[in-house]
Amino acid sequence: MTYTLSAPANDAMASASDTLIIGMIVVYAAALFLFAIEAAYGRRTKLKAGRLMPVAAGSAESGADDDGIEVRVRTNEGEARASQSVLGHIALGVTAVGFLMSVAQIVTRGIAAERWPWGNMFEFVVALCLVAVAGLLFASLRFQARFLGAFVLVPVLLLLGIGVRWLYVEPGPLIPALHSYWVPIHVTALIVAGGAFMVSGAAGITYLVSHRTEAKRSRGEEVTGIAGRLPSPELLDRISHRFILFAFPLWTFGIIAGAVWADEAWGRFWGWDPKEVWSFISWLIYAAYLHARATGGWRGPKATWINVLGFATVMFNFFAVNYVFSGLHSYA
Repeated sequence: MTYTLSAPANDAMASASDTLIIGMIVVYAAALFLFAIEAAYGRRTKLKAGRLMPVAAGSAESGADDDGIEVRVRTNEGEARASQSVLGHIALGVTAVGFLMSVAQIVTRGIAAERWPWGNMFEFVVALCLVAVAGLLFASLRFQARFLGAFVLVPVLLLLGIGVRWLYVEPGPLIPALHSYWVPIHVTALIVAGGAFMVSGAAGITYLVSHRTEAKRSRGEEVTGIAGRLPSPELLDRISHRFILFAFPLWTFGIIAGAVWADEAWGRFWGWDPKEVWSFISWLIYAAYLHARATGGWRGPKATWINVLGFATVMFNFFAVNYVFSGLHSYA
């Protein structure tokens, strides 16, 4: 069955929404450029004591890298390091402008369509990026994690580019299958969780590179370039963990809410639809990550690889499942 969407209810709002998303891409690209300069040329300095790493002063963690070489990393708050420069402050301000533009884009899109503004893949991607940028701003203000900007904005720009180039549709009414109060409940939970997973995944990938860099330093090898100015691996590990702790309950709630909606719409809670299966696979991977850290004492690369795998399945679920597999969720 083919559904035909009517013209936008408000042409002015639709036009404003389209203009704003192009402006967002330009603003985020400028912020990424400034963050990248800070990461590459800023001075790697100690961060002030904060709330992210409550470890007793002077303590240290011992561990072995993937080559079996012992690495001792300072873990007190004063020893957390990252590349810093005035450009980073400017980049953060530019990112905040882009975030406000993103909020305005979603609002104008919703007004133009006269509905909740995430009923298709394009709108979903824009909302996902909004949450990721919100996570970046929160981490920057609360955890002094401004350095994440150079890594989080890369997938944000890629996703926005994909959305504008290949996923864009004119604002219009929802297809009949999505006429439900569960859209702002079920979909919102998954969007917020997915954006937080994106921040955690970016921090996790950066951690793997930073951990290897610290291992090289411990062997007396000289590290130059941007790799030598990456944030401390223990700091990245804790940031990544915090965002998973936030996102995992939301992802769990989203799956449960989806099951309840499925029972109302299709007469069953679970039907092994590809979207359901891959959502559950992601849930299992992140549950394994949290369990490994809580009971197995896993830290470092082993736990981070689980995080990266989980993020890969989330992205696969959001995009590939909709276009590769045939299922009840393919209309998105």
